[in-house]
This record gives sequence, structure tokens and C-alpha cells, in this order.
Amino acid sequence: MRHVGMVLLLGFLPIELKAEAVSILSPAHLSPTAGAIVRHASADAETRNSASLFAALRAMVDPLSPQISGAGRFGAGSGVSGRDVVVIRNIIEQAESRRDGYDAVQHGARIKPPKRPTAMTLGEIYRWIDRTPGQPHAIGRYQFIPKTLRRVARIVGAQPSDRFSPALQDRLADVLLADAGLHEFRGGEMSRRTFMGNLAKIWAGLPMPSGRSYYAGIAGNKASMSWARFDAQMAQITPG
Repeated sequence: MRHVGMVLLLGFLPIELKAEAVSILSPAHLSPTAGAIVRHASADAETRNSASLFAALRAMVDPLSPQISGAGRFGAGSGVSGRDVVVIRNIIEQAESRRDGYDAVQHGARIKPPKRPTAMTLGEIYRWIDRTPGQPHAIGRYQFIPKTLRRVARIVGAQPSDRFSPALQDRLADVLLADAGLHEFRGGEMSRRTFMGNLAKIWAGLPMPSGRSYYAGIAGNKASMSWARFDAQMAQITPG
């Protein structure tokens, strides 16, 4: 299903789902291989540092859609490391959660979590989500929306009793990086520009070459950094 078609579906969604879609993000997925986090998007028209609308949309059709080129290769419980990953994670934080980082909560959430996100377990976050319907729930450094959070947690084998620590958040986000084509990019099979575009289709705060968010004009989404800045930082880690 094409992205435009999914956007049209928003008008027919329940209020609660519409809220999530508007919100991210990223944290969220309409992923590169199959659906949204979307693979990360975020709940009101003011959304700026929310996990991508991609995440909400992706959560609707579910992970991994042909919307992004590059299929992620990610084994359960595994993670990735390296300077390139650190740089990419920092770029996403600049776009999605620069103020609160790992403890970020989508600003449109009227009822905030009872504790700092990093002090909560996944189970506590799930209960907060279930008990506060009708508001955005993008959470953490990567602004994960509910369906995306549950999906990536399953992939890495995280349990409800696990703390939503910085380390766990990074592992969960790595699933999305793989979806965007991290391994193909590292192997020289994907260009920097294509990989950057895939990332921008996951996190609405990242820009496309035009300088605008892939979701500009939808639910208040906008890029929170320039293409020149995004490109300059990514150029530091381009293979070869």
C-alpha cells in the first residue's frame, strides 16, 4: 500500500489511533522493508520532537513495508556497535528528543508517566499507555510509539520486567536502523543519500534533500534540522 493511501485512512481511524499517528518519533513505523516505526512518527498539530508519523502509520499496517528500500537484518537479542551507529543515534536525538534524551515524552501527552522513562520497566510503560488512551505516547530518545515499541521489544527479546534503560533503548532503535538499511549502507550496497532518506521516512524530525520533513504538513510534522547539517554529519561515517 502506498504511503498516500495510508494517510487517507487517518480520517477513518478511531480517535485514539489518530492521536498516535499525529504524534510521531520517534521514537515509532511504515518501515523500509515493510511497514511503519512505524518504524518510528508521532498526537497533535504542534508535534515537533515527536517520534515520526511514519511510526504511527507503520504501526497501522505493521512493520516493514516496501516504502523504504533496504531490508533490515537483525537477530533477536542482538545489537550493533561502532562509531557510525553512535553518530546516527546522536543525529536522531537532535531531531527527536534533544531536550530530554532518553527520558523524553511526547509533549502532547496530557498525562505523563508516573516516573522518568529510564526508571520504568517496559511493563510499566505498557500499563501507562493502556491507562491513558486518546493521547500520544511517543517515549524515549527515539520516540517509540506503542505498536513500534512492542514490536521491536519482541524482536530483541526484551521482557516486560526489563528497565527502559538507555542501553535497552539503543538496542530497540538498532532494529529500526537495520530496517532502514544500516547493513547495506555499511557494505557499500546503499548510498548515503538513500540511507538518509530511509531514516527520514522513519523519524519525521529528519529532513529530506528538500530540507523538509517527509511528513511536512501532516499533523504538524516538520524537520528540526537542515539537510546540510544532516548530510555533513552523515558524511563523517560514509563507508570508504
